[in-house]
Amino acid sequence: MTRGVRIRLMAFIVLSAVGITYITATYLGLVDKVLGRGLHVTVTLPESGGLFEGSEVTYRGVKIGKVSTVTPTEEGIDVDLALEDGTELPTDSSIYVHNLSAVGEQYLDFQPPDENGPYAENGHVFEAGPDAVPVDEGDLLVDVNDFVQSVDKSDLQVTVKELGLMFTDTGQDLQKLLDNGSVFIEEASRHTEETVELLDSGLTVLRTQRGQKENISGFSRDLATITDALRKSDGNLRDVITDAPGAAREVQALLEDLEPTLPILLSDLTSTSQVMVTHLAGIEQLLVTYPALIAGGPTGSTADGWGHVNLQFDYSVPPCTQGYKPPEDWRSTQDLTDAPIYPAECTAGAPYSMRGSNGVPGGTGTNASDARVYSGTYDPVSREVPGVVDQHGNPVRFADNGNLSVLGGDAWKWMLVGPVATP
Repeated sequence: MTRGVRIRLMAFIVLSAVGITYITATYLGLVDKVLGRGLHVTVTLPESGGLFEGSEVTYRGVKIGKVSTVTPTEEGIDVDLALEDGTELPTDSSIYVHNLSAVGEQYLDFQPPDENGPYAENGHVFEAGPDAVPVDEGDLLVDVNDFVQSVDKSDLQVTVKELGLMFTDTGQDLQKLLDNGSVFIEEASRHTEETVELLDSGLTVLRTQRGQKENISGFSRDLATITDALRKSDGNLRDVITDAPGAAREVQALLEDLEPTLPILLSDLTSTSQVMVTHLAGIEQLLVTYPALIAGGPTGSTADGWGHVNLQFDYSVPPCTQGYKPPEDWRSTQDLTDAPIYPAECTAGAPYSMRGSNGVPGGTGTNASDARVYSGTYDPVSREVPGVVDQHGNPVRFADNGNLSVLGGDAWKWMLVGPVATP
């Protein structure tokens, strides 16, 4: 081996040793300590949470240093951190101990609310509370075991059995549901603006629902009342549901049998109803006065075993001639030629021609006497017809005969004495 080769080998060994020493010192933080580089802070924790010397330190998940020492104290532990030189760490940062994976590998993470200062300097002490460390695995296992033991095994078996029945032969439907859910998410992603607008509108709806919480609560209570009533009437509802199809078929068969004539009947009833509505006041007057007039019929003497009806015709009112052609203008009965129809009708008013709408109580009438006699319709409260008087000037009143069933078998006699006994 020549002298030059030996020199190169010695230089390589020296440089390698220096490099290994520098890398080792850098890894151990000796270089930063000697040169005064880096940021050294302390974090106080109620417990280690699994941290150890050399654990990573991150800033919102980005590595910024490592744990240099872990020192136990009476209140918990002090964790000294060696952070990279130039790290700007806000002093109001929240601190959490997280697991890097399911098997452990804890690390310390800083999560500041923003990037604004003031920033930590060398020697700054961060204080973290109990929520900074994760739940101990032992405590978690104990709590899970207590939860499992609290579940009734027979009820759990029933639940599992019912779930099995519920999802039996539903694989294809569940697959379609999952596939359509993916399609829905993709469609929502392609229409981001519309989706955001929908979410905003949903927020408005939710706020409205919150504002109407009292009404919604009242509706829920009323619905619960209705549901309770339906539950109590379960038997009757079942009978209705059972009998309803048969009844519906019977009604359908009846309507089909009446199909040729029912529309005609309803049409005729419509026409009749229109006429009755037009003359409603007169119909009411007829329904009130007609029973009283009929009751006055069988008041004749029955001494000979026969009923007698006395009809008296009043000749004090001569025939109405107003509105008709005078006799000298009448056509000859031998004249068979066409001629215009003359609208002949009595236009004299009361007491003539007391028929038609002019004679209806409350009608317009054609003279002062009409307005006096027929000035109002029957009043169910006073049982009188305003403006109608008898021959003595007293208001005409229709009284109720009351319940005649108390007379028993003699109730028919009231037909004889009723009209003269009623005021």
